[in-house]
Amino acid sequence: MSQGYAIELYFDPALENQVLKAWNVLARRQISTQLIEIESRPHITLFSSPFVDPAKLENVVKSFVWKQEPLPLSFSSIGSLPSENNVLFLSPTPSLSLLQFQTQLCDAMKKEGIEIPDEYRQDSWIPYCAVAEEVPRTRMAEAFCVLRDLKLPVSGYAMDIGLVEFSPVRELFSFVLGNSVEA
Repeated sequence: MSQGYAIELYFDPALENQVLKAWNVLARRQISTQLIEIESRPHITLFSSPFVDPAKLENVVKSFVWKQEPLPLSFSSIGSLPSENNVLFLSPTPSLSLLQFQTQLCDAMKKEGIEIPDEYRQDSWIPYCAVAEEVPRTRMAEAFCVLRDLKLPVSGYAMDIGLVEFSPVRELFSFVLGNSVEA
């Protein structure tokens, strides 16, 4: 049974590899393997909800993406979310283009009657790319030290957008930005 759906923003291969490098270092040190185990892909979550019609989302995303261009991204800092999941992430340098992209997507979904959860609303969305989940509390400091050794900033582009069902992660579709043909 699905726990929910998420619309994810994916990166160009070089940027994706930089994020995977962080996942792999944390896995080798046995700090966190969760993202690898659930077969996730490096991404920024634009929207997530347990209650949504995936066919309706596909129509919204398909009509949205053809008007969009690849987005420049630069991950310049590391952070953590105050939750029981002990998530560590790379944070993109704030940009108007990224914030507008997510806002326009949510506006398009609202027009189709899709409710936007509070954490994805314009005034509260926090863009981030998870690099570790379920990090033991006793290893958080070590995980931060490992991530600090990354050569930040790492830069590239957001190239496509996809819908996944979770958990485990299963991609339902993805589209390249600027094109409505499935990736």
